[in-house]
Amino acid sequence: MTTGKVLQFRRGRHTIHERHFLIEVEGSKTRKDADKFAGKHVSWKSPAGRIINGKIAAPHGNKGVLRAIFEKGLPGQALTTKVEIK
Repeated sequence: MTTGKVLQFRRGRHTIHERHFLIEVEGSKTRKDADKFAGKHVSWKSPAGRIINGKIAAPHGNKGVLRAIFEKGLPGQALTTKVEIK
């Protein structure tokens, strides 16, 4: 099990994808490293104990960042918090 950090919503200039998040993983510095995580499950635990699950879709860019799609959108308070990658 690996831990990561929620960086930001996946977004463009005028749009935000509410269920898509960018996740930074410790030790993942290149796109090749990030490819290893594709298809794995990810979960975020709220301070109240509620768990929201998702799946790693693909790498995002060339710096080792991952794109995850969650079942429901995470709240804004989830930014910069930890997620578990299984």
